[in-house]
Amino acid sequence: MRLTARGAGLCAAAAALLGVGLVFGYPHLVVLGTACVAALVFAVAYVWWRPQLTVARAVEPDRVMRGESSTVTLRVGNASRMRGATLVAHDRCGAASIPVPLLRLKAGGETTAQYQVPTARRGVVAIGPLRVVRRDPLGLLALARGYGGTAQVWVYPRVHRLSAVPTGITRSLDGRDDRVPHGTITFDTLREYVVGDELRRVHWRTSAKVGELMVREQLDTSLPRLVVLLDDRRASYADPERFEAACEAAASLVMAAFREELPIALRLLSGAHASGSSTRDYLDLLAESDFSAMSETTISTLRTQRLGDTLVYLTGDPDLSQVSTLRTAYPTLVAGVFGDATPALERVVVLAVRDGEEFAAAWDGVQAW
Repeated sequence: MRLTARGAGLCAAAAALLGVGLVFGYPHLVVLGTACVAALVFAVAYVWWRPQLTVARAVEPDRVMRGESSTVTLRVGNASRMRGATLVAHDRCGAASIPVPLLRLKAGGETTAQYQVPTARRGVVAIGPLRVVRRDPLGLLALARGYGGTAQVWVYPRVHRLSAVPTGITRSLDGRDDRVPHGTITFDTLREYVVGDELRRVHWRTSAKVGELMVREQLDTSLPRLVVLLDDRRASYADPERFEAACEAAASLVMAAFREELPIALRLLSGAHASGSSTRDYLDLLAESDFSAMSETTISTLRTQRLGDTLVYLTGDPDLSQVSTLRTAYPTLVAGVFGDATPALERVVVLAVRDGEEFAAAWDGVQAW
């Protein structure tokens, strides 16, 4: 409950009138002071009544690319059987407060309101709860209450199509690359011998047990794996828009890898990471990412536990010393630097760009792919 400026003035007047009237014996002042107190008591009783509202919120869709449309639909009902309600509520939508007028909401009635979620910026937009402020007719007191639950909208970075994807040094069963190192062929299962099978693949011990020739079935389980390392340190970006561009590049790499059915891992210098079979985990992480302090274990983990054969480092800092120690662990190392400088590092493909669109063009222009 909050006392308005008018209410504060009335309280001061009531105290002054009662004090002067009682001390100096002026009954008319006492009557006026008592009337002020009665007005305040009425205001308290009026705003204390809680409207019986039911709130149902639907967000469609709850995950969008930056700039796409997302709509919130509010259904507000008056569950009271006796009293109607004419209120003006506000729904929290990120940093904004959206007015939701509930005009002439009869007892047992329902009204629907819609508004658009601002999606011009990447991030997670928190929505709700619905905040209803009730005021007395004299404007002395205001009481705000929350109704309904909350929701979230994930605003993903823009995605720029990448035509080329690194193949790495290993191949998949679809034959993406012919440079197969030793040790990539693994045992899968046993099956019966058929004419044309090589005798060196016969598993003699099992064949002796079952009484017929059994052949080892082998497959190559290795696939090219991309590792995207996103620098999320505030000091690395002179302009916050460059961090947005780096997030767009990371999202573009994720979508390109899934399009080509290649495994990919996404890591942030702060330590957060995503991997799996759905793009949602990766894009959610990019939507939620913000400037953070660097984790001391991120680089050492990438160095000691080789997660792939192509590492893509996205940063706004021209100083590439953070990844210089990873050149021996990853056969292919690419650095996307978002800024005005054009750094150079031996055995590193450096793409000096200004935004996500330029990164896509520079990426597709690399001849090594």
